[in-house]
Amino acid sequence: MTLNRSTLRAAFVAVVLLLLVPSMGAGRLFAQERKIQNRPYLDDRVWHYGFLVGFNIQDLRLANNGLPYINSAGSAEYWYGDVPEYIPGFSVGVLGELKANEWLSVRLIPTMHFGDKKVVFKEQRSGKVVEQYLKSTLLSFPLDFKISAERFNNYRPYVVAGVAPVFDLTVKKGKELLVKSSDLMLEVGMGLDLYYPFFKMIPELKFCFGLKNILESKRTDLTDPLLLKYSQSLDKAQSAMIVLTLYFE
Repeated sequence: MTLNRSTLRAAFVAVVLLLLVPSMGAGRLFAQERKIQNRPYLDDRVWHYGFLVGFNIQDLRLANNGLPYINSAGSAEYWYGDVPEYIPGFSVGVLGELKANEWLSVRLIPTMHFGDKKVVFKEQRSGKVVEQYLKSTLLSFPLDFKISAERFNNYRPYVVAGVAPVFDLTVKKGKELLVKSSDLMLEVGMGLDLYYPFFKMIPELKFCFGLKNILESKRTDLTDPLLLKYSQSLDKAQSAMIVLTLYFE
């Protein structure tokens, strides 16, 4: 299943509303009586742990340089790369959270993201199109800071930010585009702690932005020199990812 950009924007709006509506509803309840809290002493623990499952959408931000490639016939070709649509992937991991004070926690979240990216190269004069699918198994080690609001009844919204070293375990060589196997991502997001009688569930939406240029421009892996034109048409490639996660503690 693939998603175009307009469908993706609509899905994000729906997810944001799902995260915000319960917290806004909790805010309106401040004028009313408080309810019995589920697991009232859970947040007093210094150390929390749990697991996560979720969905991700991986992206590549490609910087085209517009330089011509001179083919064997002496003609100039102008190739441009893009990621025109998105393919949902799957995420799974574990959570360790250390409480610093009443409002601030530090989280370490080793996670594996399984996903796919569709890259399309188009020659501007002839209209020729070349597609490449980049399958990725990303091993991520986010170190995030979680800032929480005051708990009301069984809701507690929060924001989160941090950095994550990322390693791609399935880089495939010999294709049109090659990316490096390591990256560093900046992460920002928001979530909502939901307290139930026997566990805590936490829906979270997080945006991840690659800080490094992961384009591999030295293509010693290629046996066909004609494939060089795709890498040479780009100045850089930066990763991006959106992750919708459910944590369970």
